Amino acid sequence: MKFKFELNEQYKNTKDFLLNIKKYFQENSNTIHKARNELKVIKYDDLQTVVKAFKVPNKINQIVYAYFRDSKAKKSYKNAVKLRSLGLNTPEPIGYIEFYRNFLFKESFFIAKKYDYDFTIREPLRNKELANREEIIKKFVEFTFNLHKNNVYHKDFSAGNTLVSIQGEDYEFSVVDINRMEFKAIDLYRGLDNFAKLWLDEDDIVLIASTYAKLANVEEKEAIDILKKCDVKLKNFVEFKRKIRGKK
Repeated sequence: MKFKFELNEQYKNTKDFLLNIKKYFQENSNTIHKARNELKVIKYDDLQTVVKAFKVPNKINQIVYAYFRDSKAKKSYKNAVKLRSLGLNTPEPIGYIEFYRNFLFKESFFIAKKYDYDFTIREPLRNKELANREEIIKKFVEFTFNLHKNNVYHKDFSAGNTLVSIQGEDYEFSVVDINRMEFKAIDLYRGLDNFAKLWLDEDDIVLIASTYAKLANVEEKEAIDILKKCDVKLKNFVEFKRKIRGKK
């Protein structure tokens, strides 16, 4: 089986770990997420890592990823490197590796340094009783606005993909699941639409939009109206898909 890989120069002592990641992954039982892809926390020497194993794609995409498009593992690594070069927070990338068999793309893995966090942004969005809830959400909006100001658009900006770490009296945010990103100028509508996947209620729509408006120096009402429309559009689309699936 052939393979391609890239390793962060700062972690060159982990090359054996990267090249033998399938063995390490199979022997480790510390799964922290398993759906389409699987994440495990794996310790190598004194280094705590999070390893993401991507699902083997279908036959068509095995050809696509072999010859025409970067794999999700490679994009995760490259995007992490780019984000950190811009001073934006995401877990520190260690490397990625792709495996090929019979000229087709098969398994792929992305490895990052484990980031210690207290909760995801889902917690303050869903738990109305959380201490300093409003402050955390406002700080999260500032973090997101900074992404947008740096021309970074996270295409899978769901509530579980922003990690929150309590730093004394402040909060640090870190984005994950970053293989689907765009790097280009972001206007007001697109910036506010980025929040729609958080599945917000009325009060949080107002809080987020008004905070974003102040940062973007636009009218609060305009921002609130935009986010309300984006929220309704997404929820209607999801409901439509549910109805279609229910008829099958």
